[in-house]
Amino acid sequence: MRRFPGVSSLRVLAALLALLAPSVYPRAAHAEVTPEPGLPTPAGHPPATDPSVAPPTPSVIVEAPLEAPPPPPRRKGVVVESRLGALTFLGDFKHVAPLAPWWHVDAGYEIFRWLAVFGYGELSFTDTSEIQGPSSVYAFPIYGFGGTVRGTIHVTPRVAFFLEGDVGTMRADVPKGALANLGYANAETFSFSVGGRLGFEWYQVDRHLAFGLDVGVRDAFGFAEQFIGTSPPLMLDASGAIRYTF
Repeated sequence: MRRFPGVSSLRVLAALLALLAPSVYPRAAHAEVTPEPGLPTPAGHPPATDPSVAPPTPSVIVEAPLEAPPPPPRRKGVVVESRLGALTFLGDFKHVAPLAPWWHVDAGYEIFRWLAVFGYGELSFTDTSEIQGPSSVYAFPIYGFGGTVRGTIHVTPRVAFFLEGDVGTMRADVPKGALANLGYANAETFSFSVGGRLGFEWYQVDRHLAFGLDVGVRDAFGFAEQFIGTSPPLMLDASGAIRYTF
């Protein structure tokens, strides 16, 4: 059979193309196609973005600092108050007894922020050293009780001044006749007293608690000198106080 020279050449060319095809066409077949920005992408791939466009800057909201909560309202209701101070005598009894340590307790109810009523008890200790010598001096307590009405004026929510009037009774606890020999027989029994008090109160952050300072004066009728007395039987006290409102 006769062979044509051109046929052999075609066979050789086809064989070369068959060898080169796997190394060229797979790359083209599997090359990733980058979609244009904004066009949808296959599932599982993030949307295409334009690298020349800067991403938006997230806005930052600056929060204002938290303010302290307002203080709780001050309590009003049942009140217990204790005072510790000193009691001195301004009338003729000052020639009998010296300055006395004094303790006073109030318990009552604050009806309004400006009005309260109390019952009180008090106790002090003194002696007869102003009129008698060391060998004859006699120590004794003075105690009493009564009631008080107090009016309060608030300068600020935590600072206030008060004025009160009190009525009560008091006596010196001595053996019968111990003060009668000195001209003060009425002081040995309960006798009427009336007075007033001016004070300052400082309310704490704890809405139950307050501190105070006060001064009071009273007319204790039983402590008047019976024979040659020349001055009213006044007593003066000054103290620091702590109160608690339930």
